[in-house]
Amino acid sequence: MTLIENTISALGPWTWFVLGLLLLGLEIVAPGSIFLWFGLSALAVGVVALIFDPSWQVLVSIFLVLSIVSLLAGRRMMRKLASEAGDPGLNQRGSRYIGREFTLQKPLSEGAGNLSIDDTIWRITGPDLPAGTKVRVDAIDGARLVVSEVD
Repeated sequence: MTLIENTISALGPWTWFVLGLLLLGLEIVAPGSIFLWFGLSALAVGVVALIFDPSWQVLVSIFLVLSIVSLLAGRRMMRKLASEAGDPGLNQRGSRYIGREFTLQKPLSEGAGNLSIDDTIWRITGPDLPAGTKVRVDAIDGARLVVSEVD
């Protein structure tokens, strides 16, 4: 017997717990949440091995089935959570300003001007308006904000 076979036979059912912890540790190093599901499956098989003491063939079969089922269910769950938690305006910063109102520091002339929002100066388009006028961002046109006067 080799060293690995001796270790596996000496640990018995605890081999699955060691494998599960190794796979969970590997998940920390390798991103993608794939080893997580294999690690959890190995821990579950360890519990089954401690309680029922089935043959190694049955344990490996349970591990394979649990791994596939948990991987598919986990990926579906992660996809759903990712779609709910995402920021739809992440790559379109200007879209966050639609509907918000601001005051012009400089006049809007010939349909173009600038608007200072937080730490950014945005190019804006809209009707000619004097400085101090309250405007609302109505849309985005490329890298420009389209504004209109607030009534």
